[in-house]
Amino acid sequence: MRDAPGPLARSAASVAPVAFPLGWLVYFTALQWSVVRYRIPIVAALTAATIALALWQWAGSSVRLRRPGVVVMLTGSALATLAVPLFNYLAPTGLAVATTLLVVVPLGCAVLLWAGRRSSRASRAALAAAVVAVVGYAACAATAIISSPRPRIDVWVTLQQAADGLGRGENFYAMNWSGSPGIQDAFTYLPWTAVLLAPGRWLFGDVRWALAFWTLVAIAGVWLLARGAARRHTGAAVRGGWVWTAAAVTALLVLAPGTLTQLDQAWTEPLLFAGLVWWAVLVQRDHAWWAVLPLALACASKQHLALLLPVLLLWRPFGWRRALTTGALTVVLIAPWFLASPPDFVHDTISLLVGFHPIKFANTLYLLALNTFGVTLPFAVTGVAALGTLAAVCWTVWRRQPDLGAVLRWLALVLLVANLVNKQAFYNQFWLVGALVVASLAVALPVPGRGGAPDPEDERTTVTV
Repeated sequence: MRDAPGPLARSAASVAPVAFPLGWLVYFTALQWSVVRYRIPIVAALTAATIALALWQWAGSSVRLRRPGVVVMLTGSALATLAVPLFNYLAPTGLAVATTLLVVVPLGCAVLLWAGRRSSRASRAALAAAVVAVVGYAACAATAIISSPRPRIDVWVTLQQAADGLGRGENFYAMNWSGSPGIQDAFTYLPWTAVLLAPGRWLFGDVRWALAFWTLVAIAGVWLLARGAARRHTGAAVRGGWVWTAAAVTALLVLAPGTLTQLDQAWTEPLLFAGLVWWAVLVQRDHAWWAVLPLALACASKQHLALLLPVLLLWRPFGWRRALTTGALTVVLIAPWFLASPPDFVHDTISLLVGFHPIKFANTLYLLALNTFGVTLPFAVTGVAALGTLAAVCWTVWRRQPDLGAVLRWLALVLLVANLVNKQAFYNQFWLVGALVVASLAVALPVPGRGGAPDPEDERTTVTV
């Protein structure tokens, strides 16, 4: 069901060409600044982004990428790399190389994505931009891993040693970690995080190689999403525009502010993102039952993705049968580790996290209340905010039955609100939200000129940014 454009949708249409690029920049720049520091302006920026995404979604406006907005975002990303504190453990030479890449590569992509007015020229320039972005990202990942061989973060330590334990046939939920600067006796992720990242350790000595690989797997999915959207259009200009759109989304994803820190710290959200993107690809191509597999693997990798299943249960293209099958397959995937030692599994993945102390540099409303006002928010407040948002999103998705791009943004909103009221949410969790929003734009194709091409079948307001 689609609603006719109302005042909120028309207002969104008027401000989106400026608001979306600036909002994207503020969001990711605040995230780069947030590691590892707590600041009230960061919380304010993330809160404003949450409100903006909610208004955008409930307005029912479809947003499409266009040259000026993309150039602003990529140029701003390069400037943020230079101007905003960037936390990392790289050696000076490696930091200089990586920083140079994250300044030069976005600017080069911006120039290439601006180039060309005819469809053929735009497509060739866009392909070049995509190659530059991916090669630049791969070079930055290699630089981060080689220049920071032992980052001082418990995430990297646990993933490395869990991979070693898995290779020996041990239960990593019963292991203690040697040399961890944080958690010493728990593997806080669900087991398929270790399984899917272990080949990076086994083959190349570091799980971060696998994280870079899964990022590229997600990018391949983005290209298939854009290509699948193009098949639904008949106009030659729109068909030509899918390459430009895919290239723009690729550059925005792999060159976002804070990318270097995410690579260095071994944060696992690119793995989850890959699973969600490939779920979307398979649903788009009418292989919704096959989409259960990547979604279940993602759900068996990190706990909070369970929040997404109620939304997908009510979205007819996926539906309740596939959502329940996803939940059942997730249980099957994690069962061997649970059955090996139920107390260890429950301690590591549930009890420890529920009782874990708030970390002072988490830029959330929970920490705002605690750090600034000395108030510990009860679950009655944070739970109502998160579950209330989930209920509202479920109701809206059930009533509207939105398109795939909008569904990705509804999922992003559920995760964003859950992050914002949590006692521990950091760059990586918020990055996944931003990545889902950007990936959703691969489904909406512009004409490769200065403006965008509205979908004549879309009764809602369409905005190009």
